[in-house]
Amino acid sequence: MSDKASFKGVLILVLAVAVVGAALWLRPGKEPQPVPPELVGVLRPQPKALAPFSLVDQHGQPFGLDGLKGKTSLLFFGFSHCPEICPTTLTTLAAVKRELAKTPGAIDDLQVILVTVDPERDTPEVLAEYIRNFDPAFIALTGDKPEIDSLGKQFGAGYVREEGEAAGEYVFSHTSSIFMVDSKARLIAAFPPPHEAATIAEQFRLIQRLR
Repeated sequence: MSDKASFKGVLILVLAVAVVGAALWLRPGKEPQPVPPELVGVLRPQPKALAPFSLVDQHGQPFGLDGLKGKTSLLFFGFSHCPEICPTTLTTLAAVKRELAKTPGAIDDLQVILVTVDPERDTPEVLAEYIRNFDPAFIALTGDKPEIDSLGKQFGAGYVREEGEAAGEYVFSHTSSIFMVDSKARLIAAFPPPHEAATIAEQFRLIQRLR
């Protein structure tokens, strides 16, 4: 129960909201467009503008809302002590990036971001060592817990700390969705588990073509 394939209660809520709103997709200034069947439950009916936040990356450099602008981001909430879901998802994201790279220019503005839900243990130094195992270009963010909690709420990413048997031992149950943010720092999609690199890459390309 410590590291589930999904944090069931939160995931059900997130998926319910996505599916309810996914019958139509709105382009700014245009009539509602039907959502392709492949993107129902993935593409948001309308982009959600994200509020400012203040974190630091694995190099100790500030990273906020401006860090999302001008880029297309795939973002995941996790933690370095996660035994299974996080390394599996980050490995999948590395595979997604490789798949997208087969198309010239497809990853020129792509960034992959891990936001830790465990800032107590995940210092920039710890995250730098951890994230390079998957792709040295990946970004890992940490910071004050209230900032992380606030950002998590913007994405609808839930996580709960679960205490272990030994003193000071704990893990997190957390949402395992991968979120897509556009170059205007707007949340536009969420890829729910189970994750297949080829499927995510194809959905990513389709979303880019629709925009």
